Amino acid sequence: MRYRVAFLTFIIFISLSTFSQTYITNVTVLDVIKQKLVPAQTVIIKDGIIANIQSSKKIKLPADAVTIDGTGKFLMPGLTDAHVHFFQSGGLYTRPDAINLTKDQPYEHEIAWVHDNMEDFLRRYLQCGITSVIDVGDTYSFLQQRDSFENKNYAPSIYMTGPLLTSYEPDVFKNLKTNEPFILVKTPEDGIKGVQAELPYHPDFIKIWYIVSQNKDSVEASAKRFAPIAKVIIDEAHKHGLKVAVHATERITAQLAVENDCDYLVHGVEDEIVNDDFIKLLKSKKVIDCPTLIVEDDYFKTFGQTTDYSTYDLMNSNPLQIGSIKDLKHLPDTTMIGFYKMRFRMPAVINKWHHDDSVRMVNLKKMIDGGITIAAGTDAGNIGTQHATSLYDELQAMKASGLTNWQIIQSATINGQKILNKESECGSITVGKKADLVLLSANPIDSLSNITKIDLVVKNGHVMSPDTLIKVTPLSLVEQQLNAYNARSIDAFVAPYADDAELYQFPGKLIGKGKDAMRKAYTAIFNSAPGLHCEVKDRIILGNTIIDKEVITGMGPSKIDGISIYQIENNKIKKVYIIL
Repeated sequence: MRYRVAFLTFIIFISLSTFSQTYITNVTVLDVIKQKLVPAQTVIIKDGIIANIQSSKKIKLPADAVTIDGTGKFLMPGLTDAHVHFFQSGGLYTRPDAINLTKDQPYEHEIAWVHDNMEDFLRRYLQCGITSVIDVGDTYSFLQQRDSFENKNYAPSIYMTGPLLTSYEPDVFKNLKTNEPFILVKTPEDGIKGVQAELPYHPDFIKIWYIVSQNKDSVEASAKRFAPIAKVIIDEAHKHGLKVAVHATERITAQLAVENDCDYLVHGVEDEIVNDDFIKLLKSKKVIDCPTLIVEDDYFKTFGQTTDYSTYDLMNSNPLQIGSIKDLKHLPDTTMIGFYKMRFRMPAVINKWHHDDSVRMVNLKKMIDGGITIAAGTDAGNIGTQHATSLYDELQAMKASGLTNWQIIQSATINGQKILNKESECGSITVGKKADLVLLSANPIDSLSNITKIDLVVKNGHVMSPDTLIKVTPLSLVEQQLNAYNARSIDAFVAPYADDAELYQFPGKLIGKGKDAMRKAYTAIFNSAPGLHCEVKDRIILGNTIIDKEVITGMGPSKIDGISIYQIENNKIKKVYIIL
């Protein structure tokens, strides 16, 4: 009999899950298509779809309705990062073609790590209100892994291409089999075979890496030589119903790609200010452009050892990868690292960096003023450009380029969905579209920073609190406070600690108690030691206790050796014992 009751209970549960409705009441809706705020609305969600939107005065709530009070809050479509790479971690070791640190961490270990932690990245995207990601260049192995996350409540929708079809392949990425991110194409026949090789893995689109700087002749001559191959790739992809994205950072490569009918430019032009004819070409071809303003900055800041991650970054990025960026301060090959630091602080290099930045920003403003559809994307996964949190940094850079908040939010919602013709399914708060939504506690039109003030995330109708998406572990707490220590960010540093945290000089001398006292003490330390850096030489993890053997520099002429013992209770650091 009990099995029969259990079965009936299960059926009732399934029925409620399938047919129940969620009402978000008295909320201000962001209409990203008409660029206006619509106050006092009730949004009804049923079976993962937006079933109705009406004035709250006209809606009578059923007695058993699941309701979310949106009074004083703002409902925005889920965000889209239109340019990411999951085969890259955002950490220091992820691009050995840019800085070869494989002696310190073999590339095989890096690839294994990102495979093992893809779910963590996906959860962080959703935590940041990003309900769709477009991966514009990955590997066969990640295409296969993509499918395992389909319909997972904690994961954004993932659209992915396979290996990049390219005119140039870095040696360090060769012979990696299903983990190889490139397919070298030297002839039109290679291009056709390259597209066909990806088809069994069901990519969502095809990507061309249009690289010309590796050739000995002029950029324009090299670009024109590859153009017929690009044309064949584009035609072959279109024949199979697949759109084509192109990496083209020079005006000539972008122009040739568009003339040959590509669909999506995944970077802004950075070598010259584009003219009106170029903009008219893009508009006539209905090409979408993704400016990726911050990724080059993140390389320069990493190699020049001038990274300045915000509190938001430090608290929400994967702590191991954001922490790895500071490894340049203590890796053993000081000659190579010194060269990078010197080079990326040279006036000529800095001037070139600033020039490229300014050109990208001017071109972005010209394009949006010219009616080009702009999609926000970060190139996340590259060194220094962290998964999930970097989208906020990208939107701020778009703001600095002269875009309005409405234009920016459009670029990060409905416009991203247009890339793969998904705008009829999601990207705006419209009846009949997927319920991919973000409930904010403040108005993002007043300030873009309010995009980070997330109360709830809704994915396919499933309502989630962002603080439930990431599993807090003793290691993540200790890594977060370590990263903040090295960044001298006091807010991010104290966040992992309990309000009544205790600091001891081992074995039992209490030297500080409470987060406020800790804030005061460490603020003084951070202000007095701009070169402060802690390197973990060894680590022992014993359940809720972590023991770190550390070397601290920047607090005086000599290194300081020490041991820190962290005890975690209720997902916070409760006690720290220091041995110096």
